[in-house]
Amino acid sequence: MSVVTRQIVEIDEEKCDGCGDCVTTCVEGAIQIIDDKAKLVADNLCDGIGNCLGICPQGAITVHERAAEAYDESAVEKHLSKQKREKLPVQLTQITPTPHSHGGGCPGSQLRNFRPEPVVATATGQKRPSMLGQWPVQLTLLPPAGSIWDKANVLIAADCVSFAMADFHETLLAGKTLAIACPKLDDTGPYVDKLAHIFGNNDVRSIEVAIMEVPCCRGLLQVVMDALQQSGKDIPVEAVVIGVRGTVDQRMSLGGRAAAAGC
Repeated sequence: MSVVTRQIVEIDEEKCDGCGDCVTTCVEGAIQIIDDKAKLVADNLCDGIGNCLGICPQGAITVHERAAEAYDESAVEKHLSKQKREKLPVQLTQITPTPHSHGGGCPGSQLRNFRPEPVVATATGQKRPSMLGQWPVQLTLLPPAGSIWDKANVLIAADCVSFAMADFHETLLAGKTLAIACPKLDDTGPYVDKLAHIFGNNDVRSIEVAIMEVPCCRGLLQVVMDALQQSGKDIPVEAVVIGVRGTVDQRMSLGGRAAAAGC
């Protein structure tokens, strides 16, 4: 170990609120959220350049000159490789968020339940309220168990649906637990297993699958039906096909597990 006097990041834990902005900015992975505070995990991973300085909203990060282990690019490569391995799929029971879990080091992935906001009058009329009842919404980030699935009507929507459909919140989202995914760009293999776990181990009342009219989007419906078959549950499924101009082009009732078996 070579110790030199050099510039290196320092984090004031008194100021740090654990927002995690610096974690995503540090390309060396030298900063992690530990016990709700940002921490420099090893001196030799920090190059001292300070790209994270302007990111911290609390001003908790500074760069100082002190005796520290020399920056080691090979150690950074090993560290980043280890981080990637640790982010590979694990047992579903191990990824349920706890009150102090930030979902893979990002505080923004922490599960939150909230009621849709009330309508607020504005100078030009009325503000359209959000009907979103939970965060996060991306299927990969959602916990496989918990209150969001209890007696829930679940909406599984392709990523593009909400952008194409102007009245997405009012027409499809209201009163539902939302999960979004892209059947064309995402690796859908893990989605089948995760949804099978969600359907099989929670009291899900109904499933609605919203897809775009384009052919590649129908893969999401297949993912859901495969997961339902794997779960062994008999849950009613409805598919909604949205046109590229945001119109509801088709609604299909697909039944439950029996329909999945013949899908």
